[in-house]
Amino acid sequence: MGVSTGPPEEAVDLGRLRRLLGTPDLAWLVERTRRRMEREQPLTGSVSLDRPTEAQRLAAERLLGRAPRGGRSLSVRLDAVDAVLRRSGISPAGLATAVTALTGPVTRLGQARRDASRAWEQAYEPLHALGGDLPRLRAWTDRLRADGLVRRLARDPAAARTLLDSAARVLRELPADPAVSLPAFAARVTGSAHALDDGTPLATLTLSGIRALTGFPDGSGAEWRRDAWASAGLLRDELSSTVLTLNLRGTPALDWAAGQGEPCVLTLRQLARAPLPTAPPVVHVCENPAVVAAAADAHGPGCPPLVCLQGQPSAAAVTLLRHLHAGGTTLLYHGDFDWGGIRIAAALLRRVPWRPWRYEAGDYVAVAGTARSLPPLAGAPAEAPWDPALAPAMAEAGVRVEEEAALGLLLGDLAPEGRGGRGVRRRAGGGSRAVTLEE
Repeated sequence: MGVSTGPPEEAVDLGRLRRLLGTPDLAWLVERTRRRMEREQPLTGSVSLDRPTEAQRLAAERLLGRAPRGGRSLSVRLDAVDAVLRRSGISPAGLATAVTALTGPVTRLGQARRDASRAWEQAYEPLHALGGDLPRLRAWTDRLRADGLVRRLARDPAAARTLLDSAARVLRELPADPAVSLPAFAARVTGSAHALDDGTPLATLTLSGIRALTGFPDGSGAEWRRDAWASAGLLRDELSSTVLTLNLRGTPALDWAAGQGEPCVLTLRQLARAPLPTAPPVVHVCENPAVVAAAADAHGPGCPPLVCLQGQPSAAAVTLLRHLHAGGTTLLYHGDFDWGGIRIAAALLRRVPWRPWRYEAGDYVAVAGTARSLPPLAGAPAEAPWDPALAPAMAEAGVRVEEEAALGLLLGDLAPEGRGGRGVRRRAGGGSRAVTLEE
């Protein structure tokens, strides 16, 4: 909001003022005076113009009633101009009122900055309330106030307030359970089916909040965005996200595949619309499809239920594992012993509790000490929250142990009863308690 300085313009003889001070040759003087007013500086002392024209010198002489000092620059004392305007009756209130009459209300920059700061504080109020109501989002809301994302997405405080109101409303509804179509959810919560389309400010902000809400790892690309939405129960594509399984039961198709001992792929659509009616007591979880293929070859229908992440856990994989955990299943996890594998396991642990399946420091040391020609460990180290000793052991040995290197041990654990697997499976299933990152 503009803040006018000086008395009302009606006190000014505007015609005479324009002839005296409002000429193009004195525009520099008016501009410098207005700049001082904006900065709330006193209208005293001199202002100067380098290399003035003869017309500018004559205009200053006419204004002051005397020739200004000579030289390469033109210098005019603001006190003298103020006195002329008051004494002549052109602007009885002085120079500030005259400049306001000529150029319009002057915005004091200090006050403008204070007003803008107050407006932005009010814009962030929905974030403050969201962090207070949902403590798990508090760190994200605090970070969002500081990292500038909202200011990049919204052009001004009013637009930011509207954006943050909408984002808070969306995040309060998440995660959606059961999962729903993203456009349908957007239409219900925001009034527009396209409000959460790719590239919209609301979609960008909401995806940032979803990562904080669900622990979904950072990433980019269409597939990553699809899985990030799905981690909060919002489905953009129900068919592309899949999970590989072996010997799970509960539907005619799964029962048939389990009867044949053949791997089966489940889509997110199947899992969201028709969750499995049963949950086995124990399900083993691996990272690489090679383990599933080898288990199917070695044990067929006798292999205990197995789920494979195939790298980063997909929305379908997380949906399935959450359903199993909620049904009372104990999840036993094994992955690659490298920094990428540790990160995958930690990301899954933030979303679903599991117990390590030959995936602790002692297991790594045992395999690394017996396997041959292991590749070197590369990349940035990562912590293993389920076993603080694992990362130091890996760093010390400096070798990468992929799941295939431990395949014999894993297949032994998966062997059917009566074929040497009972004792091993009891170790894998009962040797460690379930852990979460909060512990």
